[in-house]
Amino acid sequence: MNVTLVQGDISEQRADAIVNAANSSLLGGGGVDGAIHRRGGPEILEECRRLRAGHYGKGLPTGRAVATTAGLLPARWVIHTVGPVYSRSQDRSELLASCHQESLRVADELGARTVAFPAISTGVYGWPLDDAARIAVAAVRAAGTSVEEVRFVLFDTAAYEVFLARISR
Repeated sequence: MNVTLVQGDISEQRADAIVNAANSSLLGGGGVDGAIHRRGGPEILEECRRLRAGHYGKGLPTGRAVATTAGLLPARWVIHTVGPVYSRSQDRSELLASCHQESLRVADELGARTVAFPAISTGVYGWPLDDAARIAVAAVRAAGTSVEEVRFVLFDTAAYEVFLARISR
């Protein structure tokens, strides 16, 4: 598997699947989640509502992943995953790693060959960027997957540089 980086907006990525740093409601929000829902159009929200009406009535648990259409996005699917909120008193790194591993598992089920990830949990969920990059890169590299390219899409230069330092190790 090839691990690459780009600086930009994940909702503009041409990939088989893009990963949404969703909240457990699956009904949209801010940051990456809001951008994906706005640009992808109502089809994504409609599928998320069906998921909530069915198997995920209480919401998507932290560390799990589920796919929907990508709607108007230049991707085929959106894989929604719920990252953990950072805590200084509790180690939640396994949940953050699970977001990446579960997303790749779903990608394999879909037959996706290229998957674009944001920096999960580093926004309003407060995860320190360097630690999130360490966990994300290790989880992706350790995943047994048929995905050929994992692309980390970082919104700003600072995040790009932190991830670059991690994948270069």
